[in-house]
Amino acid sequence: MNSVICWFDGPAVPSRSSDPPPAQRRRRTPARQPRAGDDPDPSRPRRETVTSPRTSAARRPRYPATREIDEQTRLGEVYMRSLIRTQLRLALFVCTLLACVIGGLPLLFMLVPSMREVVVLGLPLPWLVLAGLIYPAFVVGAWLYVRAAERNERRFAELVEGD
Repeated sequence: MNSVICWFDGPAVPSRSSDPPPAQRRRRTPARQPRAGDDPDPSRPRRETVTSPRTSAARRPRYPATREIDEQTRLGEVYMRSLIRTQLRLALFVCTLLACVIGGLPLLFMLVPSMREVVVLGLPLPWLVLAGLIYPAFVVGAWLYVRAAERNERRFAELVEGD
């Protein structure tokens, strides 16, 4: 809070924008009873604190994070690394899941011989799963990946714009 020290005889009056400047104010003498701790020398003027109506200090101008990214500052690099790291983590998760599914199905058919001999619609189950049903699963997985990547980008944009 900004405050100004003024020397005059009179009660403390909070400064208002409509008040005249301190040099043009009339001096008033207070009509009050002396209290314990008051200055015994009445010839000395009383010190009064007048505060400014402005309650917040001047703020340093802040640059938006998008400007930090555009100008490739160190802070902008930190923001971009966080987005890239998040997207990389998502991509590695999807690739690991895909490898487990593609590698796990043939392993499942090899370890469980009874599943190799199941016939559905005139086709063996391993052929039906690996040659036909795996592709719709890829499409659904890709759709979920794109949704998650867009959600990451949206959160990043909210982080950067909300800064």
